[in-house]
Amino acid sequence: MRLVLLGAPGSGKGTQAARLKEHLHVPHISTGDLLRAEVAAGTPLGLQAKAVMDRGDLVSDEILLGMLEDRLSREDTRAGFILDGYPRNLAQAAALDALLAKLGQTFDAAVQLEVDNEQIVERLAGRAKAEGRADDSPESVRHRLKVYDQQTAPVIGFYRDHGQLTVVDGVGPLDEVFARIVAAIGKADAAA
Repeated sequence: MRLVLLGAPGSGKGTQAARLKEHLHVPHISTGDLLRAEVAAGTPLGLQAKAVMDRGDLVSDEILLGMLEDRLSREDTRAGFILDGYPRNLAQAAALDALLAKLGQTFDAAVQLEVDNEQIVERLAGRAKAEGRADDSPESVRHRLKVYDQQTAPVIGFYRDHGQLTVVDGVGPLDEVFARIVAAIGKADAAA
């Protein structure tokens, strides 16, 4: 099973991806974690990314795609993977399709966790208070949601147009949301 998890910051993607990893026995690939690992390891792409980040710029799609190609070429992804944090824009969605074709892998489904923006603000405000995270202030969260709507939301349309989108209600107890995702990907797998 090869999945992309989509959803606004705070929609529960990371939490559910960790659970899906255990359920499906495939790696959870977070592009943020991948980027940090490449930088820490001092790989050529990691060094390029570090130079970009040290300037305060965003890492290019080309560098991220290179890291992703390396990761998806490893043996543990042969049975599938869960992508979290990529693609974030239409160019990345098209690049992912091309990369999977190059690697001879098929794509099963994009799962969108749907959560109302105000519920996300409340959720992350609780996390900010519990963990002392300044980046989860209501103002910061609303800004990230606006950026998400502008840049990443069109990716949802991309996967919808390709018949690969499954929308799951991301509100409720973790076990209920997880059960909805498992049921949704079971239907997507049966349709493939």
